[in-house]
Amino acid sequence: MRFGGRVTTSIFILILTALYIVPHVQAQNTPQPNDETSLDYGAQITGEITKANTRSVYYFDGLRGEVVAISVTTTKGDLDPLLTLIDANGRVIAQRDDSNGSRNINIQALTIPQSLRYYVIVGRFGMSLGSTTGTFKLNIERIGVSGESGSALRYGDSVINNISNMTPQLYYSFQAKQGDIIDVTMQRNSGNLDPYLQIVNSDAHVIAESDDISGSGSLDAGVKGLVIEQTGTYIIVATRYGEAAGTSTGRYILTVAEADNSGLGNAFQTAVALNFNDTTEGEITGSNVQKYYTFEAKKDDLVSVQMNRVSGTVDAFLAIADQNLQELVSDDDGGGGQNAKIDSFRIPEDGKYYIIATRADRAAGTTSGKYKLSVQSLGNAFDGVPEGTQRISYGTTITGRLDEITPEIQFAFFGTKGDAITISLNRGDGDLDPTLFLLNSNQTVIKQDDDSGGGQNARIARFVLPESGAYYIKATRFSGTDGNPNTQGSFVLVLARIVQ
Repeated sequence: MRFGGRVTTSIFILILTALYIVPHVQAQNTPQPNDETSLDYGAQITGEITKANTRSVYYFDGLRGEVVAISVTTTKGDLDPLLTLIDANGRVIAQRDDSNGSRNINIQALTIPQSLRYYVIVGRFGMSLGSTTGTFKLNIERIGVSGESGSALRYGDSVINNISNMTPQLYYSFQAKQGDIIDVTMQRNSGNLDPYLQIVNSDAHVIAESDDISGSGSLDAGVKGLVIEQTGTYIIVATRYGEAAGTSTGRYILTVAEADNSGLGNAFQTAVALNFNDTTEGEITGSNVQKYYTFEAKKDDLVSVQMNRVSGTVDAFLAIADQNLQELVSDDDGGGGQNAKIDSFRIPEDGKYYIIATRADRAAGTTSGKYKLSVQSLGNAFDGVPEGTQRISYGTTITGRLDEITPEIQFAFFGTKGDAITISLNRGDGDLDPTLFLLNSNQTVIKQDDDSGGGQNARIARFVLPESGAYYIKATRFSGTDGNPNTQGSFVLVLARIVQ
């Protein structure tokens, strides 16, 4: 066996590396924010080692249990690369010089010990004492995740492990954002295992659990369509029916996945909460053709919603729906051009409402792009209406009586500019000769009638409202003259909107 030359020098430099370089990586060479470059899984980054620049630093955020592969390949020059992996606390996790007789470096499978930021330092053999230079290519791949208890999972991960009497419970964590919708399944792979799983939030509260997937015909456990209400870390408890007291054992496959409509605003369950006078932005794409927003309102509140295109070709379309997602009103081009606007919509009942921001033809449409959405309160439809005035709406039928004690009754309703309405005031009994008045919000008479309903009945037919706002209906009677007594009796009042 021959010693000397390159071999002897290599041994000497390796000793120096062990005694000098590694401790200094931990101490004074801990990377600083201004000399770091982000390194994403699957990325290929090129760099260069020169006499003036003897190292390059990259970082990635690793999760406990992830298995990664890292390689450094010289692409030009005589560079003899050296790779060091340290964590955010300065601990050296791995250091490699040569792989399989080549100067190139190849870490085929490295398990991340804990969830931290990690730094990949690419230098040269001998570091500042070395002499090689050249360009290199750095690659990092996430090749899997350990099924061991304590591993941190990402959406799309599947892990395999065993439930036994010695280990009846195993734990996994995952990060989730508000609005995410997730599916977690635990399938038996062998043995007589009866899987059971729980999902626990950061306050140690169980937010979902499952024994058997309904309708599956198997003992597999699964939580489907779980809506994440708060951004944070969540724990999956993989166990068996009866947990520690259970008797079944076997291997399982655990999978955590993100649903297709996951994401804040992508489904009604994850609707973005808005307050009156809020403005927000969103985007309509080929895969997400509508966004959901929600707001709270009181009966007879007047609400305006506008959706304006910011970029792209999106042809805005708006709808307001009730808490059961029953659409109450919609608009395509009310905002001018291809913008949508729902103006002065009157809220029918106290409660929660949804705004659906989408595009013309919805799923069948082809336009896409960014938009700006705003929601405004215009006050209450009956602001300024005297207290005690009965409020009615289109389609209402009212019965009452006019006599000496109550010679007239006034009602208020909200109408929209352009509505065509008909009001009928018919006698029920007695000798009542009804008279009908329609007044605007200033209580100025804009229409009246005595006998247009036939006989002594009053009727205002197909009147088109000149503006949006509160209107008054005064139901009264024809006054007696020349010694004739005033008429009196019961009545039936009908307010209807005519669909033109």
